[in-house]
Amino acid sequence: MKKLALPLLTLLAFGAYTLYVMLQAEQSLLQFGLQLMSSADTAQVVIDLYILAALACLWMYRDGRARGKPLVYLLPFFVLTALFVSIGPLLYLVLRTWQADTPPAPLSGKTSAGKPV
Repeated sequence: MKKLALPLLTLLAFGAYTLYVMLQAEQSLLQFGLQLMSSADTAQVVIDLYILAALACLWMYRDGRARGKPLVYLLPFFVLTALFVSIGPLLYLVLRTWQADTPPAPLSGKTSAGKPV
C-alpha cells in the first residue's frame, strides 16, 4: 500500500491542479502549445518534455507487455501522455501498483494450496 501512496497522491494533486488551470485558461490547450513552440527557449522545454514522454511510453509498453497487457489496454495511457505528459505514466503507475497489491481471485474456487475457498 505504501508503494501506491506517492503516485496516487501525485496523480490526484496534479490532476486536480491541471483541471483547475484548464478551467481558468483563456486559450485552448492547442493554442497554448503553439504559443510555447513559437519561441526557441520555451520550445526547448516542450521538446524536452516530449522526449521524456516518449521514453515513458516506451517503458509503459515494455512493462505492460511483460505483464501480459494487450496494446488496447495501453493506448489510453499513451493518449493521456501525449496530451498531459505526466498524467498517463502516473495513472499507469497507480493502476500497476494497485493491481500488483490485489491478489488474483482463484479460478477454480480453491486456494493455491488446493483447499476450497
